[in-house]
Formats: sequence, structure tokens, C-alpha cells
Amino acid sequence: MDALIEGTGYSRDMSLLGRITTDPEICHGKPVVRGLRYPVEMLLELLASGMRPDEILGDYPDLEHEDILAALEYAAVVTAQRTTIPFDAA
Repeated sequence: MDALIEGTGYSRDMSLLGRITTDPEICHGKPVVRGLRYPVEMLLELLASGMRPDEILGDYPDLEHEDILAALEYAAVVTAQRTTIPFDAA
């Protein structure tokens, strides 16, 4: 049986999380894709704004489709481990 990422149902063997790195010298230590200066946060914001993955890849040719999937997986893992942040109803 393959190892699970602690506290989640994600399998390390099937995970793309290895594409997400942190380095205090890159983007102030924020999680980025493959050591590049593309913060996970930025990719998630682009997706949330309605950009399609193919549009993001067209704008950032050094990114790969798996990088976008890794950013989404990272967000899923982080939100699964944190308490919910309450938002006021509009």
C-alpha cells in the first residue's frame, strides 16, 4: 500500500505535490511551482477569476498542465487541514 500524505486521503505515489516548493529566497517563501516564480496563490486566483488552464498555459509557457493540477491539489490539502474561515453574508 502506498504512503498517504499525513492527515489527508492523498497518495504520495499519485500526488503532484512534489511540484510545489518553498524557498525563502523565492517569492518570500510562498509555495511556488517547481521553484519558478509562480506562486500557487496566483494560479488559484487566475483559475478563480475564470481563466481556463489552457489560457494560463498560453500566458505562461514555462508552466505545464500538471503544475496547475498540483496547485489545485495543494489547495485541497491545505483547506482540508485548516479550520473554515467564516465569511460574512453579503
